[in-house]
Amino acid sequence: MSFVPVAEASSLPPGQGRTIHVDGRTFALWNVEGQFCCIDDTCPHRGGPLGAGVLENGSVCCPLHGWMFDPRTGDCLTRPDRPVKTYPTRVVDGWIQICIDAQLAGEASPGSSNA
Repeated sequence: MSFVPVAEASSLPPGQGRTIHVDGRTFALWNVEGQFCCIDDTCPHRGGPLGAGVLENGSVCCPLHGWMFDPRTGDCLTRPDRPVKTYPTRVVDGWIQICIDAQLAGEASPGSSNA
């Protein structure tokens, strides 16, 4: 498993998210009550940027049409048949790292770990 550092943990407070770019790909990184979660940035409905959405009650709301996603599992609450991929995350030396290995895409993040 290859993890890539993407942001300082202190730069993403609880309830906040952002779009990040790694190796020509785009991801949405969220802090859900202290747990860092990473999902595909593209909403499967109309391609909205999930990293620019709003976190409401632990769910990300797509800024274009309001589809709701659980960033911990990738489940779509609006259309259960349209989930997004999740990527494992961890925190090492104060940096959030994500694993974007293709064979691991879709697995739920194991949660943050402080190493």
